[in-house]
Amino acid sequence: MISRTMLVAVIVLLVTVAGGSVPAAMPVTLTIFGAGTLAAPFRQIDAAFEKQHPDVVVHAQFGGSVMMARKVTDLHQHADVLAVADYNVIPKYLFGGEARAANADWYAGFAQNATTFVYADKSKFAKEISRANWYDILARPGVQIGRSNPDTDPSGYQTLQMLALAEKQYRLLGLAAKVVANAPLANMRDTETELLAALQLGQIDYLAIYRSDALQHHLKYLDLPAAIDLSDPADAASYATAVAHTKNGEVPGKPIVYAVTIPSGADQPDLAATFIAFLLRA
Repeated sequence: MISRTMLVAVIVLLVTVAGGSVPAAMPVTLTIFGAGTLAAPFRQIDAAFEKQHPDVVVHAQFGGSVMMARKVTDLHQHADVLAVADYNVIPKYLFGGEARAANADWYAGFAQNATTFVYADKSKFAKEISRANWYDILARPGVQIGRSNPDTDPSGYQTLQMLALAEKQYRLLGLAAKVVANAPLANMRDTETELLAALQLGQIDYLAIYRSDALQHHLKYLDLPAAIDLSDPADAASYATAVAHTKNGEVPGKPIVYAVTIPSGADQPDLAATFIAFLLRA
């Protein structure tokens, strides 16, 4: 029979052999799926959250908002937080209906934005372009424009909506088609931030992107009117008249509002709620 004293001695010996300490608990992983345009700001937010919660490791993936949403709904990948660049993505893809299972039933908006075009010093006609003539410059022969895929990313269909609104605003029939002609499939990516290097290298001259990205990367950009840049909720009725045609159906224009939710299959829903509260305070 082992005495109490012998048992304590055995435990002490085992701890000593193991290195003198009890192994630390494994960190908890918080998985975030986010819009490509959120990659830079979320890196800072994630780091600040991990600092406040040292037992948490944030694992973030970024891409086109529609693509990230469909990773949850179609590929059944688990995300604790889904953050998108167009609030409408969440109800459209995650609320279910028509024999589709629901993956969420709420969302919270947390930021606004605007569409624009950025350019570099080496871009064609960079010294000429202005708010008054941008649509003429972008339609000129030889100009190369980058944009994101409207089938996978809100920026892609919001660019088309903005151009449709500009055509009405300036009463220039064919404006949108002429600009899009200079943005061929070869200049398209799943998220527009993938084309920033191409802009800097001179492989493209202009890039359709969000104003926040222009500011983050210190790029020259066009200050477009609120009537066409999808930034003002007061213009929502007008924006809705601009419809983008995508493989996922027709998408009417809406003010750009980023939104976040917790998918129903989240592995860490409580931690996700803590992160979202942190995000909304940031």
